[in-house]
Amino acid sequence: MYQQHSLTEFLDQLASASPTPGGGSAAAVMGSMGAALVSMVANLTIGKPRYQEVEPQMRELLERSEALRQRLLAAIDDDIAAFNQVMAAYRLPKDDPERGGKIQTALKSATDAPLACARLCGEVIGLCRTAAESGNVNVISDAGVGVLAAQAALKSCAINVIVNLNVIRDRAFVEDRRRLLDDLLNGKDHEVETLYQLVLKKL
Repeated sequence: MYQQHSLTEFLDQLASASPTPGGGSAAAVMGSMGAALVSMVANLTIGKPRYQEVEPQMRELLERSEALRQRLLAAIDDDIAAFNQVMAAYRLPKDDPERGGKIQTALKSATDAPLACARLCGEVIGLCRTAAESGNVNVISDAGVGVLAAQAALKSCAINVIVNLNVIRDRAFVEDRRRLLDDLLNGKDHEVETLYQLVLKKL
């Protein structure tokens, strides 16, 4: 389980000739960092007399960001498992009559893994808004870094969804997943830029 590795171990594996972990796992890590920074802002707001009025909101924010952080860490292994399934299917003998079908099934799993991760990253962006608007202004820059990390993670997930959709033959599946991805991406760049500008104004 890669979420139990040290950062150095993970980066060493990421830099190696092994195909896993790869970009999908890196996206999950970026998303989890965004969630962790939201948690940091919440933790540094809770208990401060100046922010007493928003403390209940910050406690709820912390609970949600920590849950997302754990789910995004789990997404590292989900991505690896999905990719390994694809590689196993491609390694089947070319004369195996089930090879093509198994490849297509594996590619669908390899599409849904980053799509699920993208959904989580979109949620992190939403939490960053609360952190930036109501959190401790002394750590507002961390909310800014968090939302940019979540945006990078979201777009990285999108790349991994699209690369698989391009080789899937089930048109209904492709159209459905493209629609889901478009919905997840819709408006997010504008939301991130708005938050980025908010953070800059509060610095």
